[in-house]
Amino acid sequence: MSKFKKKKGGDLPAVNTASLPDIVFMLLFFFMVATVMRENTLLIENKLPSADQIEKLEKKDLVMYIYAGKPSANYQSQYGTEARIQLNDKFADVSEIAAFIAAERASKREELVPFLTTSLKVDKDANMGLVGDIKQELRKVNALKINYAAIQGDVSKNKKN
Repeated sequence: MSKFKKKKGGDLPAVNTASLPDIVFMLLFFFMVATVMRENTLLIENKLPSADQIEKLEKKDLVMYIYAGKPSANYQSQYGTEARIQLNDKFADVSEIAAFIAAERASKREELVPFLTTSLKVDKDANMGLVGDIKQELRKVNALKINYAAIQGDVSKNKKN
């Protein structure tokens, strides 16, 4: 009898999968850290006015954004040069604001609805009549917590030449 036995089958050994969970979690963490969450694609020109006394919003997840301004150069042939409203990623009419607010409220938990704030990001060259119309629609749906977005700076820069 021989001291050593020869392997009779030419089978390949099984693949070692012990490190597979480590690799999967490493990839998961990489994509969680490297991914940037897109807020909205701006379809309008949005040069915010300057203000000297501004505060940052604490909870950005409780903010609904309404953008207003003239369409950017890519959309002027389709929508003209008059100031327009943008809700999420599409142009909208003033009458669509109520449905937008209702949809945003429905997407939040019931106890968070009273804390929702509407942020108006209005171009500094936009018509104040449009802002007034937006505010009227917000009053109709009882969205009374309004924030006006601005950048830190000298207020005198807001004046048109």
